[in-house]
Amino acid sequence: MNTSEAKVSHSDTHSDSPDVPELKPENRKPWLWLLLALSLTVNGIVLWRMLSPSGTPKPAVAQQQPAAPPPRPVETVSLTRGNATTSVSLLGQVEASQQSTIRAQTGGIVKEILVRPGDRVQRGMAIAILDDSDQQLAISRTRAELAQQRSNLARLEVGTRPEIIAQRQAALKSAKAREQEALDNLRRTTDLVKQGALSQRILVEATSAVDEARGQQLAAQAALAEAKAGPIQEEIAAQKANVAAAEASLNQAKLAQQRTRIISSDSGVVQTRHVSRGDLVENSDQIVTLVSGNALDIFLELPEELSGKVTPGMPIELTARALPQWKGRTKITAVVPAADAASRRQRVRVQLNKPPQGLLPGMAIAGNLIMPSNQPSFVVSRDALTRQQNQWLVFTVAGGKAKQLEVEMVADMGEKVAIYHPELQAGQRIVLRGGDGLSDGVSVKVLEK
Repeated sequence: MNTSEAKVSHSDTHSDSPDVPELKPENRKPWLWLLLALSLTVNGIVLWRMLSPSGTPKPAVAQQQPAAPPPRPVETVSLTRGNATTSVSLLGQVEASQQSTIRAQTGGIVKEILVRPGDRVQRGMAIAILDDSDQQLAISRTRAELAQQRSNLARLEVGTRPEIIAQRQAALKSAKAREQEALDNLRRTTDLVKQGALSQRILVEATSAVDEARGQQLAAQAALAEAKAGPIQEEIAAQKANVAAAEASLNQAKLAQQRTRIISSDSGVVQTRHVSRGDLVENSDQIVTLVSGNALDIFLELPEELSGKVTPGMPIELTARALPQWKGRTKITAVVPAADAASRRQRVRVQLNKPPQGLLPGMAIAGNLIMPSNQPSFVVSRDALTRQQNQWLVFTVAGGKAKQLEVEMVADMGEKVAIYHPELQAGQRIVLRGGDGLSDGVSVKVLEK
């Protein structure tokens, strides 16, 4: 039944296409077997090639080898030895290089003070006035003494007057008379003593009176002789010395009076005024302190490890917070050979002969000290270095290829750096530009400038 239905169905299907010839089952079977055999053969060959030890499947199209990259163009520079320097930051302060204190040269009450802090003072200018009453009295006293001494000198130079000679002659005559009277009294006393009328004591007194009278007579003779002879040169010279001493005393009193007007001995700006009106000052007391604005000293403290290593003439760069736009490039003037009492550090001094406007004594200041390095090195442009992680690299050129060297950074000097490697030599060429991205052994082409 099923067979008949299939046949009926098959015949119905083909009956709709009368132009297609009917194929019988026995006519289709050889082609199917042929296709199956061919498929098995191809699959077997592929499987054999895959499992064979020497069987490497070859691509249908041969692969092309990539072309070698062209040499990288680079610029080189010749190495030169140089002095490496390091920068050390120092701190310090500004001080006046020329500071002077005006002091009183005599005592007295401050009558008037003529300057204030900040005033500019010129040499010879009066800055204070003291009361000079005591000095005026001293001048009057020494003038009187000088007049007396000059009068005495004039008498000696003129000589003894006649009336003085006559006076001394009369004195001599009187002395002789007293001597004669004493002699007469001695004779009478002697006779009475011999007679027993007077005691021996009275005779002794009479003898003493004679001796006294004789001495007075001799003194009168000497005074008369001196008056007649006149003054000697030694006396005149001594009196002249007395006159000179009196004149010196007068000049000293006048000088003390002049010193009550206190005069500035230097030019500068008043930094401190130590007294006010009405103060009592003694000799050498401070009146004002002046500072010179034409020059300043910078004192900078050195770290302990630099003690003894800094010398005058080393370059230094100065900056101040009060003057942010200012930078002073100068050299160390001197090294203080002792540690500061407060910080226990050695200090260096830098003198500024032409300081900028606004830089004042007492301000804080910083210095950037340039220290030379004793390590051998080569100074090159920063462009010649390549940084990879924590390494500094340079490239040399040998046989047309780049050779990488890891160098030591001796000093960073801004646009220039100091480097060192035992294989580097003076005159050797290293890559200056084009080193970014280079690696060891890469072909390079040196460009001529």
